[in-house]
Amino acid sequence: MKLLAPIVALAALALGAAAVDAPADSTRARADCERTSTGLVPLTEMGGRRYRGYRGGLYPNGRNRPSTAYGRLGLAAARRVRPVDGKIVLLSIGMSNTTREFSDFKSRADRDPAKSASVQLVDGAETGWDAQRIKSPSSPYWELVDERLNAAEAYPDQVQAVWLKQAISGESRLFPRDARALHANLRAIVHILRARFPNLRLIFLSSRTYAGYAITARNPEPHAYDSAFAVRWLIRDRMQQKASGPWIGWGPYLWTDGTKGRRDGLTWDCDDVDNDGTHPSKIGAQKVSALLLEFFKSDSMARPWFRGRALPQSPR
Repeated sequence: MKLLAPIVALAALALGAAAVDAPADSTRARADCERTSTGLVPLTEMGGRRYRGYRGGLYPNGRNRPSTAYGRLGLAAARRVRPVDGKIVLLSIGMSNTTREFSDFKSRADRDPAKSASVQLVDGAETGWDAQRIKSPSSPYWELVDERLNAAEAYPDQVQAVWLKQAISGESRLFPRDARALHANLRAIVHILRARFPNLRLIFLSSRTYAGYAITARNPEPHAYDSAFAVRWLIRDRMQQKASGPWIGWGPYLWTDGTKGRRDGLTWDCDDVDNDGTHPSKIGAQKVSALLLEFFKSDSMARPWFRGRALPQSPR
């Protein structure tokens, strides 16, 4: 009974936060399926173009891949990932969208024979806990993360990789102030992750999916699009040694311009979202989880430890 009280309290906090932004009549609300495109260009395809004076690309200087030097640091960090008491924990951190997507990813990855048996996926994301609410070490959210690890029979020393996807609920500031605010929150969250997980080697980030169908003020366009700049600035900080600790890089870049799509064929259709136009539907979560699985199976910083080859134990 002593354990039940904090869990109930956390659930109440999360439900209360989620209710703040809920439509007045959510049973009849429908996503705005007419807004199939914003005309914005995915960061990966901007080339020499600029967005409100800022260059595109996932990494500095308009690039979509890490620099050679930073890539070497990432590979070195990946090589340090080793099972601790038989486990390599990949933990998700984030909000409602994050938990929906990571839960589907976990189900998909656990069935994939390519995934190493040492890798354990733990969903630490939860509805209602946006970047603003988890940026403090004293936030009750971090107790929830502890509960998720305990339920998975894992412990903090086993967490060596994190997928972090966050946003600010109710964001209304114009770019770049919206992205700067999220950037500051992400920096604070990374600092907490460093303190809580001593063996954390790698942090992979994703920004929001397309939010043109949104009918709530949770995080509509262009704030979903703008969130990618916050991620890029956080990575830039790490590259420029303004932040230390785990290697930080992009996970899958999820934003595409609705049904207009992008060059690799990714689209985000109205069927990919729930009635609020913001949260992924089952179809949308499956689309993101497929991108996550492909990323962790193929990315140079993830493949060495995520796939099935045997790894020696980390020295204790």
